[in-house]
Amino acid sequence: MSLISVSNLTFAYEGSYDNIFTDVSFQIDTNWKLGFCGRNGRGKTTFLKLLTGVFEYSGFINASVNFEYFPFTVDDTSRHTKEILSSIAPNAKEWQILRELSKLSVNEDTLQRPFSTLSNGEQTKALLAGLFLRENSFLLIDEPTNHLDMASRETVSKYLDGKDGYILVSHDRAFLDGCVDHILSINRANIEVQSGNFSSWFHNKQMQDEFELAEDAKLRKDIKRLKAAARQSSQWADKVESTKIGKGTAEARKNGHVSKDNRAYIGEQSRRMQQRRKNLERRQNSAIEEKSGLLKNIDTADDLKIHPLTYHTSRLITVDELSISYGDREVVSGVSFTLQRGERVALTGPNGSGKSSIIKLICSEAAPHADAGSALRTSAEIFRRTDAGAIPHKGAVTVGSRLVISYVPQDASYLTGSLDDFASEQQIDVSLFKAILRKLDFSRVQFEKDMRDFSAGQKKKVLIAASLCQEAHVYIWDEPLNYIDVLSRIQIEELISAYKPAMLFVEHDRAFCDNVATNIVKL
Repeated sequence: MSLISVSNLTFAYEGSYDNIFTDVSFQIDTNWKLGFCGRNGRGKTTFLKLLTGVFEYSGFINASVNFEYFPFTVDDTSRHTKEILSSIAPNAKEWQILRELSKLSVNEDTLQRPFSTLSNGEQTKALLAGLFLRENSFLLIDEPTNHLDMASRETVSKYLDGKDGYILVSHDRAFLDGCVDHILSINRANIEVQSGNFSSWFHNKQMQDEFELAEDAKLRKDIKRLKAAARQSSQWADKVESTKIGKGTAEARKNGHVSKDNRAYIGEQSRRMQQRRKNLERRQNSAIEEKSGLLKNIDTADDLKIHPLTYHTSRLITVDELSISYGDREVVSGVSFTLQRGERVALTGPNGSGKSSIIKLICSEAAPHADAGSALRTSAEIFRRTDAGAIPHKGAVTVGSRLVISYVPQDASYLTGSLDDFASEQQIDVSLFKAILRKLDFSRVQFEKDMRDFSAGQKKKVLIAASLCQEAHVYIWDEPLNYIDVLSRIQIEELISAYKPAMLFVEHDRAFCDNVATNIVKL
């Protein structure tokens, strides 16, 4: 067992006035299977890169292990996979490599293929196998699920559960629950480490948030009551004091009603009233100080809104005996389903089974029949950027006449420029657009930045926020949750459950599909 010790860590990007980390200290056991959580833009990837020495920082990071970062960059993907894995783990025997690949359900013949011919999921699994075979290495695994289908996520989660010692950044709740035993969370005000999986950490966070909100409400009432009592005591003290000196006392003395004993009694009364006022003010200040320690780590997740249009018939989209081929390769065969008003249809299946192809085909079929409304126009422009082209297919795809579709593509990396220009291009209300982004945990500082400097999760939120601004009959989202933090995923789930828009989506997050989909089409 050894420790990774972080002491007084402070870091800000060059040219930025805002620190990502300020005077942060904690310790990590290298035997822990550590899940790393936090909202988008809080510095998870930045921290992993600080560990690997990519950036300079102030403070101290002490560790007796070598850090290896995933995703791992392969310089020459034309080389065979076996050669690449041997270069990553030069001391590993071939049987050890085959054992690791077998645990990850990767075929043995993969080793003899050029690395470039592997699917993204196969590349992810192969590289993880090689990095775990590397001696004296501690893995920093950053978002491995983004190229994994649902079945592969379960396989990799089970594989990681059999390992000791790594830090894993992921927003997939089921994936984390299957393989971590500690959680490192970047909160609004601090960084904390807890024992347990994601579900236990999230339950504890909810309990703590509820306790702090209740304490905050109680202290607000106490402060209000103490202020009123202190004000009343002050008025009483002033009134008593005025009978000792002033007009009332002079009249009483003239009538012979005031003695030295009375003056002493009145003075003692006044002193006690003033002391009571001071005690009340002291209690009030103590309550205010106690209140100031609450709510610092509560992440507000305001309700989102969506504006679906009502279509004139119940049936919106019909897919009948659809087959899609690229060259000699048939990726979709005999698929049939319908999407009706109020339904949320999830397309599931392994990578390469044609989910995105079906979505692109539906969007391309919709465009010629579209209303001139801004929602479809802007979605069609996004669609054209995906280079869909003509998709060779057999069977029928029927899209309702003048059906308005809002489309969120899988890739958000192309986003550059200002949010204002993007909103203008998409013909959406910029104030509403930014209000949604604020609810998705964007700070106002982000509004001034170029989108190319956003994190991957923040870029995906831009596309989702734009879609929520659009009034549409159908919302078609292709892997919308890639890189999106857990709290935002829950916000989106609650939005869909509340408004029940018609949706067709591809998503590998099992919890999201279970909570949102009314129908599942397995490819």
